[in-house]
Amino acid sequence: MPLPLLRQLARTKAASRSLGTLSEKTITAVLLDLADLLIKESKTILRANGKDCARMNESDPRYDRLLLTMERLKGIASETRTVAGLPSPLRRVLEERKRPNGLHIKKVTVPLGVIGIIYEARPNVTVDTFALCFKAGNAVVLKGGSDAKDSNAAIVRLIRSVLKKHRVNEHAILLLPPDRQAVETMLKAVDMIDVIIPRGSQSLIDFVRKTSSIPVIETGAGIVHTYVDVSGDTKKAAAIVFNAKTRRPAVCNALDTLIIHQSKLKDLPTIVKPLLAKNVEIFADKSAYQALKSSYDPKLLKLATAKHFGTEFLSLRLSIKTVKNQDEALKHIDQFSSKHSEAIIAEDQKIIQRFLSEVDAAAVYANASTAFTDGAQFGMGAEIGISTQKLHARGPMGLQELTSYKWIVEGEGQTRQ
Repeated sequence: MPLPLLRQLARTKAASRSLGTLSEKTITAVLLDLADLLIKESKTILRANGKDCARMNESDPRYDRLLLTMERLKGIASETRTVAGLPSPLRRVLEERKRPNGLHIKKVTVPLGVIGIIYEARPNVTVDTFALCFKAGNAVVLKGGSDAKDSNAAIVRLIRSVLKKHRVNEHAILLLPPDRQAVETMLKAVDMIDVIIPRGSQSLIDFVRKTSSIPVIETGAGIVHTYVDVSGDTKKAAAIVFNAKTRRPAVCNALDTLIIHQSKLKDLPTIVKPLLAKNVEIFADKSAYQALKSSYDPKLLKLATAKHFGTEFLSLRLSIKTVKNQDEALKHIDQFSSKHSEAIIAEDQKIIQRFLSEVDAAAVYANASTAFTDGAQFGMGAEIGISTQKLHARGPMGLQELTSYKWIVEGEGQTRQ
């Protein structure tokens, strides 16, 4: 492993030990100053982002994730201020008891330590990750993709300048080189990184899970379904499907597969009609294709094949699956879901409650768009990612999910027999 990189990781590990003792006042001041600096130095950030964007074709589904605008920077700054104003997740007493032998025992929240984040072309993650990790007393090691190397470098320079201003160890954040060797070093740095969180494609997540010697929290990949039941309201369905598919098609909570009850096929043209305005390409099974062939643009309507189900499109593409009943809908979701976000559109409360109870996903919706799976939308401030696993954290990972706990035991000389 490259010695210089190991030295950098060692410095970050050392910096992490002091972060949990910082005052809330200092943490808040750092984050508020960072939010202001993102706007003040917007030209510098956007110039760097322009270099990154120039290397990527605008038709690439990742382009929208990579792109920063003044409006988006304002949003990132706003989320940073939100995180600054949230209650600290540290030093909270989760349990407390006095034992008969006089021991005073407390279970108290503490930082995880050093959190390693591997992500692709999303420079906003650089800010979100730092803000949340820092608020929770953690140092952070970032491994961004080469697509966003200039944007990430510019942002990290600003973060370090704010840390130095407040006399906080600037090595609390480390941006690794955008190459594969850095990833391999990171995933084996057992004594220097406490947890790895990959954000990105399923292939990235699979690689990290199989390669890492460090505990991994899986986030990111979203193969998302919305089931329109026979009892579903057509107007609601049209609005929800349009929003879930087209709001930001390149993000993980975007809709991939519309599942429709066969008795609702007569309403399918109305449900998907709004998608025409965004030129959404539809891959429909035979029943859905027949229902749409006289009303949907033939250039955008194609027969689905097996590969169109269980696919995260990350673009203006949508597959449609027809089912005979809710049992078939649940079976399809169970087979193809990445356990990120799933939704039902229905008015029958028994149908809704069964869906909410049986579907195994981090976020399950009734009559609402899956676009809401987001830490800010859940009232958590920014998020580190959407965990699709069950141990430690599930769903949007905010401040609480970036802490662990330890037992504090105070005595007066007690010994055990």
